[in-house]
Amino acid sequence: MQSFNRKIILENGEEYPGYSFGATDEKVVEIVFNTSMVGYQEIISDPSYTDQGVVMTYPLIGNYGMAYDDYESQTPSVSALIVKEYNDRPSNFRSEKMLSEVMKKYGISGIYGVDTRKLTRSIRDFGSRRALITDICVGKEQALGILSGSEAPRDAVARVSCKKSWSSNVSDPVYRVVAVDCGMKLNIVRSLNKRGCDVTVVPHDISSEEIEALKPNGIFFSNGPGDPVDNECVIELVKKLRGKYPIFGICLGHQIISLAYGAKTYKLKFGHRGGNHPVKNLETGKIEITSQNHSYAVDKESIKNTRLKITHINILDNTVEGVECKEDKIFSVQYHPESAPGPEDSTYLFDKFTELMREEKENA
Repeated sequence: MQSFNRKIILENGEEYPGYSFGATDEKVVEIVFNTSMVGYQEIISDPSYTDQGVVMTYPLIGNYGMAYDDYESQTPSVSALIVKEYNDRPSNFRSEKMLSEVMKKYGISGIYGVDTRKLTRSIRDFGSRRALITDICVGKEQALGILSGSEAPRDAVARVSCKKSWSSNVSDPVYRVVAVDCGMKLNIVRSLNKRGCDVTVVPHDISSEEIEALKPNGIFFSNGPGDPVDNECVIELVKKLRGKYPIFGICLGHQIISLAYGAKTYKLKFGHRGGNHPVKNLETGKIEITSQNHSYAVDKESIKNTRLKITHINILDNTVEGVECKEDKIFSVQYHPESAPGPEDSTYLFDKFTELMREEKENA
């Protein structure tokens, strides 16, 4: 029988042995879990997972390989992937590479054979924590010393945002959208392209003058990793541009928009990550099943002192899932209407954005 060669050690001393796959680098990560049953490729390539080790609750990972068209970023930045069973013989006509090959290429450490049910229960009960993924021979005291001596990384958005602008255009454009890249998923660009939008993706630290020079019909603020309050330049950008253009924000973009209006954010115990989170649309009364991936949320009470109105609420824990300021033509949601992976109950939000841009063009 094969012997364990890797292990995870949490800040509280819990140990979880397993076997190595992908890259073999020792990693200090924030350990989180994702309940999606499919979509591991989209998950490891989502920049919002930067610096995190993702525990997949679905037991079998790697079985359909990796396809070029399914990446959510060109350079995956997740730190580690933790699974129960890893399959390196994918059965899928679209598969071009094995998951482990891609993980080695991008330095993503992997560990399989882990009791992911027990580990997920620990995260759920005690919260997300820092963890060390290391060789099985490393002692607990040594591992805890490494954890206590390492600083939590900051400036995650600066590390994953594009360094120069790039465009994704359509053959017969109706609208021009400037998308501020805080760690944006590519399916957001695809979703805007499908609705007749030429999309110019710009770095997170772009100036308002540079954006206005592009003469957009609307502005989008993307998802991304880390603590939203770290992004002062993007918060100030929202303050300067609100009311001038239709604005749409997703996930981190939602948090940044809320902060720009004077609301506050806080870190959730273990976050929301998966493809089946129920959200209530307060305007229609309908329940949407949503894709989510975030550690932080907007404080509900703090919104009362702003010009924002809550539009969506999480059914499971009553957290804020959407806000809007109709006077400024700005709205945002905490979840991912572009899915990838996950359901597509909320794609109407892209239609809402294009409708705001159409009205603005007609009134110009």
